[in-house]
Amino acid sequence: MRSQVLAAKGKGGVVMTTQREVDEASIRELIGKIVEGLQGKDLDGLKRLYATDIVSFDIEPPLQHVGIEAKLRNWAPVFTSFEDVTYEVRDLTLTVREDVAFGHAFARLGGTLKNGTAIGGMWVRVTYCLQKIDGTWLIVHDQVSVPLDVAGGKGVVDLEP
Repeated sequence: MRSQVLAAKGKGGVVMTTQREVDEASIRELIGKIVEGLQGKDLDGLKRLYATDIVSFDIEPPLQHVGIEAKLRNWAPVFTSFEDVTYEVRDLTLTVREDVAFGHAFARLGGTLKNGTAIGGMWVRVTYCLQKIDGTWLIVHDQVSVPLDVAGGKGVVDLEP
């Protein structure tokens, strides 16, 4: 794999950066747009971040959500249940190659329900798989999970990063 070096003019003169650094910054911006889209209850904005054929292993049933419409249907109940949505992504780590990338992080969804109840949310683990399609990074797969208490057979939802 060749490493392409790009030059950009900044306040301090010319700044040298690699294509990988540019791509990583673009992906971090994309993840930031997920936060903005959820907090703004913007399904159209979220739709632009995912490939049309995304496969999502989200925390809610069924075992998989296939396609962008299924992914968006998974977010719709959040928007109808919450008056205000908060969403936080922490400790995002990325591995970026020429046209594919993956990352993992912790995320927490919370907010204020329409009845006024404040929900702090629970921390989940999230994995993102991305592909550069026609020059744009899109999420082609994601997975959200909680640790399992094997002996009790239930998810552990009170852990913090």
